[in-house]
Amino acid sequence: MRRSLGLVGGLALALVCSQFPEYAQQYTQRLGGAVDELRTITADFDTAATGAGMTRQQALEHYAHSPDTFLAGRGTSMEATFARYAYLSATLQEIRGANAWQRVRLIPQFLDTDVGMRTLDSFQPAVPVTAEGLAYAAVGFVIGYMLASALYSLLTLPFRALFRRLGWRWGHA
Repeated sequence: MRRSLGLVGGLALALVCSQFPEYAQQYTQRLGGAVDELRTITADFDTAATGAGMTRQQALEHYAHSPDTFLAGRGTSMEATFARYAYLSATLQEIRGANAWQRVRLIPQFLDTDVGMRTLDSFQPAVPVTAEGLAYAAVGFVIGYMLASALYSLLTLPFRALFRRLGWRWGHA
């Protein structure tokens, strides 16, 4: 019974773990799209500022000092856009430079951003046919088997003690 439960637990966790490389790939694609769009917005702003004889910072200060609250708000919004572009670009570089096992360390970044949550909302599971997917599945299987087996042993411990006191053999009564 313990082996059967361990096998089921191992297979279940193998299935879950094997999906991480696919999620990471879908996240990277979505993140790349967001970075591309923010790059276009940033370049357009910089081109407009240069055309007006200003640097980006000077243009932002021009917005900030405007008596028009709408323009001041747009300046604040553009600063947030530039910060988001810098953050997402750095995240994309880090993910693209990471190997399969380093990406495990990056799991919080995959889930902590709005890009990560939108990716999770539209995630499509896939059969792992890459070495990375199969490796994650193997690790998941081993961990799942051990966890399910340990849980079974823990839950049956009181009954095994009772069987010993009664002189019965566990699993044969």
